[in-house]
Amino acid sequence: MSHLKFINHEIVDGVATLTFNRPKHNVLDIEMMNELNGQLETLTSDGSLKCVVLAADGPSWCAGVEVADHRPEMVDEMIATFNRIFELVHRMPVPTIAAVHGACLGGGMEVAMACDIIVASPKAVFGQPEIKLGFFPPYAAIRLPQLVGPARAVEICTTGRRYKAEAAQRMGLVAHLSGEDNFQETVDGIVGEIKACSPLIIRLNKRAVNAHLGLDFKQALSGVSDLFLNTLMKTEDTLEGIKSFEEKRRPVWQNR
Repeated sequence: MSHLKFINHEIVDGVATLTFNRPKHNVLDIEMMNELNGQLETLTSDGSLKCVVLAADGPSWCAGVEVADHRPEMVDEMIATFNRIFELVHRMPVPTIAAVHGACLGGGMEVAMACDIIVASPKAVFGQPEIKLGFFPPYAAIRLPQLVGPARAVEICTTGRRYKAEAAQRMGLVAHLSGEDNFQETVDGIVGEIKACSPLIIRLNKRAVNAHLGLDFKQALSGVSDLFLNTLMKTEDTLEGIKSFEEKRRPVWQNR
């Protein structure tokens, strides 16, 4: 694997951690986004994976996208590269967690909200300040209404206001807010719960949620029941789960 300048990566026990490392504030430029996309592309095909954590070094989680990359001669490439992040995170078959410890602004907030779960430290700050530079945040315009409702999404995008982690949790953006001194413990606790499960069944659970979004109730119920009966119930891991429960022991997952 080629050397990465701005993304540190590790996979331990089925958990992939990608850590932003572009001092000082992990601002995304095209090169850094290409590195992130390369890592995400590799992870989408890893059948042993259980979850992906996006973390960061330094005082900020990610303070946005490089303003210089918005120049007219670069903006087409920048948007295509940036959008690829959201396509890949959306395609990720396992849960994605944004572990946000500091400033999470602009494009950084968009990357965080693309994840399934945001865990925030009390020092985390969220906001879409693009309007102050004469822009709007394209992905946030799609994703924010799903998370916080259209009215709040308009407020966030048109004021450029910054929100502390507690306020972000109240509005539904942040799933988990840690204590002052146990941020990593909170992240590890959520990861640990996921990690205890079968990689195959983790994928089927996420697929069951995402595959039926936007369908009418009868169609969605029929689809998810078909997935349950004709895919889930034919896996060795589901049968092992039943057997281990009856035998009062921990399951031994085979990922098949």
